[in-house]
Amino acid sequence: MTDHIVSSFDADLKELGDKLAEMGGLCEKLVAESVDALLQRDTPLARRVIEWDRSIDRLQHDIEDGAIRTIARRAPVAVDLREVVAALRIANDLERIGDLAKNIAKRVVALDGQLQPPKLAGGVAHIADLTLGQLKDVLDAYTRRDEARAIEVWNRDGDIDALYNSLFRELLTYMMEDPRNIGFCTHLLFCAKNIERIGDHATNVAETVYYLVNGVSLTDERPKQDLTSTTTIEFGQR
Repeated sequence: MTDHIVSSFDADLKELGDKLAEMGGLCEKLVAESVDALLQRDTPLARRVIEWDRSIDRLQHDIEDGAIRTIARRAPVAVDLREVVAALRIANDLERIGDLAKNIAKRVVALDGQLQPPKLAGGVAHIADLTLGQLKDVLDAYTRRDEARAIEVWNRDGDIDALYNSLFRELLTYMMEDPRNIGFCTHLLFCAKNIERIGDHATNVAETVYYLVNGVSLTDERPKQDLTSTTTIEFGQR
């Protein structure tokens, strides 16, 4: 960001950036701890994640109010307007990430007391690590206005999809081999899908960073590899 003649304009933009950084850090925390709660079957931690999601909602509300006030008072144009629009777009994606982390935590609460088959959560841990890396990298790309790093995140989205496809097939196989696994595996499938969607929102943020830096949107097709709809049909035909 460049310095403006009206210093309060810089203060407005800085406040938006600071709140967005706080929101991003909280999202990272909620995603990591919702997955920890799942892997460790830690119901109290899951309940705390559900409560913490309210803080993300409040931050999004504050960012929206601040952006609207800035537009009304400063009538920003060009890169300044992109700063405000980008803050709104990223805050929306982060709010959705918080909701997805909360959904994982709700699954943990629902699983309380159920039998956990051994080794079924390992794939979820792997996809969660990859997705958290995406989230950390894209938030850093936004802070640094690093277009190249944002593009790297964007290009890696297909890796998360491929891993989700593999996990989807593995869990379906467990359910077909032993009906006693159906309940637990179904919850894990929903958790894995929520994690995959977090990766999608990280990719949205990468696209916003590109827009912020260049003033145009990415026109290439996103490298998606989610084949689970096809997989469902294949398993259903056997």
